[in-house]
Amino acid sequence: MKLITISGPPSSGKTSVILKCIDELLQRGVKVGVVKFDCLTTDDDEIYAKKGIPVKKGLSGAICPDHYFISNIEECFEWGKSLGLDVLISESAGLCNRCSPHIKDILAICVIDNLAGINTPKKIGPMLKGADIVIITKGDIVSQAEREVYAMKVKLVNPKALILHVNGITGQGANELANLLLKSTDTNSITEKQLRFTMPAAVCSYCLGEKRIGKQYQMGNIKKIEME
Repeated sequence: MKLITISGPPSSGKTSVILKCIDELLQRGVKVGVVKFDCLTTDDDEIYAKKGIPVKKGLSGAICPDHYFISNIEECFEWGKSLGLDVLISESAGLCNRCSPHIKDILAICVIDNLAGINTPKKIGPMLKGADIVIITKGDIVSQAEREVYAMKVKLVNPKALILHVNGITGQGANELANLLLKSTDTNSITEKQLRFTMPAAVCSYCLGEKRIGKQYQMGNIKKIEME
């Protein structure tokens, strides 16, 4: 089975791109499933289900979405294999832009949109910098010059990535994306595989439910601003 990790900022068009890509894959007889990771709520699983796509939804709640993802992706992978899927897509939103949802030797995709600020690419961490493919959406809303400048900004952050423009409404570019997914390597197991980058780290009193402000309440992994 092929496992694909797709991430990106909220509302960048990830689900729309995935749906268009899945349409292309289904036309070729490829059996596809999706695991949707989110924080508090999502209805995207219902959209996949209505199209007859096997889907699992995971909500991290008060836990860091990245930690929730890596704690559950092994079981999700085995679920996909049990269904006999050819491709399993993991979709997650990078809420803090420091997210690290990509795995070594597993095709990694980051979705960002042209409507984000021109300096947004350099503000996004491993989610973008460690991706194999960067998909840029909403190109129909901006000019050709703006698309080129934005793509250049992405290239400065991740020179090795393949940049692909995909329209989540018309499906333009989805066929090429489907081809790239099918060229990715099959994986028998992800046990013992490693993340491409370390996760955001914080084990402190606030992680454990502390609400009060003050140095006396701050314990664990605390990082302070240099004030002098």
